[in-house]
Amino acid sequence: MIPADRTDQQTDTGVALRMTGISKRFGPVQALADVTFTVRKGTVHALVGENGAGKSTLMKVLAGVYRPDEGTIEIGGCDHQFNTPGAAIDAGISMIYQELDLAEHLTVAENVFLGAEIKGNLPFTMDLGAMVDETAELARRFSFDIDPSAIVEDLATGDCQIVEVLKALRRNASIIVMDEPTSSLSESEAARLFEVVRGLRAKGISIVYISHRLEEIVDLADDLSVLRDGCLVHSEAKTQLDIPRIVHHMVGRELTDFFPKRSASIGEVRFKATDLASDYGIRDISFDVRQGEIVGMAGLVGAGRTEIARTIFGVDKKTAGTIELDGKHLSITSPQQAISSGIALLTEDRKRTGLCLELPCSWNITMPNLAAIGMKTLISPAKETLIAADIAGRIAVKWSSPDAPVDSLSGGNQQKVLIARWLLAASKFMIFDEPTRGIDVGAKKEVYTLLNKLAEEGKAILFISSELPELFGIADRILVMRRGKLVGNRITKDTTPEEVMHLAAVEES
Repeated sequence: MIPADRTDQQTDTGVALRMTGISKRFGPVQALADVTFTVRKGTVHALVGENGAGKSTLMKVLAGVYRPDEGTIEIGGCDHQFNTPGAAIDAGISMIYQELDLAEHLTVAENVFLGAEIKGNLPFTMDLGAMVDETAELARRFSFDIDPSAIVEDLATGDCQIVEVLKALRRNASIIVMDEPTSSLSESEAARLFEVVRGLRAKGISIVYISHRLEEIVDLADDLSVLRDGCLVHSEAKTQLDIPRIVHHMVGRELTDFFPKRSASIGEVRFKATDLASDYGIRDISFDVRQGEIVGMAGLVGAGRTEIARTIFGVDKKTAGTIELDGKHLSITSPQQAISSGIALLTEDRKRTGLCLELPCSWNITMPNLAAIGMKTLISPAKETLIAADIAGRIAVKWSSPDAPVDSLSGGNQQKVLIARWLLAASKFMIFDEPTRGIDVGAKKEVYTLLNKLAEEGKAILFISSELPELFGIADRILVMRRGKLVGNRITKDTTPEEVMHLAAVEES
């Protein structure tokens, strides 16, 4: 709820959305408890909170995906009750999810009009030309530079975001919810999206903006509301807040010493890559990681960081170079060989390439390790549960039980399940590819602390991240990638973010 010194000066005509007393329970879990949330017309209202705080549940109530157990919804001063997402869309609500909902094989115009196609003159036909023209006019009106005839799968991720916005505008949305809209965008694409958001605000459209990237919120939002444990704990004008205060409201405590002090003893070289290359754009990559060392890897989107991880792990075939672990040359042609050799990879996209979301947490932990725990041919569910619970207890995974499906966990705890998997595998060299993407600040600190603990145990860690502050906060050294080549290897304390960004972005003459 906006503070009294602002809302008392407004009539209902200044309020786009008011959700009052919203409660929602899923079985024994109280997901939302008496939440009142107000959004002013023509503003960007940031909605923040840790994973599991209730942000997505509240927005799904607004979008008609869930029906609230209690509470009311007003749009422009009129009461609404949404039994379906279609009813919410008809009332002017449009939600753009983190995983974009586009038909990739269709054109931009076909996606914009999907489900509401313009009929042709003949029965059972569509007027594609009219849809292209109307999409072009809509794009022109909002100053979007996009080809309505382009196939969506050929577009950059930032342009796909624009298609989602055009879909919302075609539906005459007055309120657009954006859930983690920049999580998969490059810096330039994110900057372009911010201009889109500001343009929508200038046209009188209200934006509910959900993001874990607090620096975006401080720059972009007019108002801010904080959810914690299903309750609205704070709401006020963003101009009165800074990042430390927002974090305090999110986690209910001050996050002092956000990055843990590095206390690991760095030993001998544990992992070494020499002249590594693949058909996926990397070439002449040579680096090493020592026992107890965390080596960060920086670079712009498309620089080749993930490709290095995939090549080391045997997902992509290497075309040149050698890999050594503890002085032993390895010939890795599959992830199974990498696992057996003591190499682990936490993938960039935990949901698509890391976890089996609908399977139990215990299965996700033990699945690559069945032979190592004596269950290669015959599985004992009881033993599996005990082993998973024991290994997860070491890193404080929060779940209702080891048998709970992994998609019932918060993003931070899903990451911990993956870490538990590789701890069970007794991995010696661990690659973390964007491990804090899409998780909240409290969970980030837990991941950093866990990385530090793994280093103290003698693990060698390669830490890939697009966030320079966390690389400088957690890594002993920073490798810099640009266009498939390694262009920098810097001791963290002897370099600066400016130098790293220059190496990553500027082609030397």
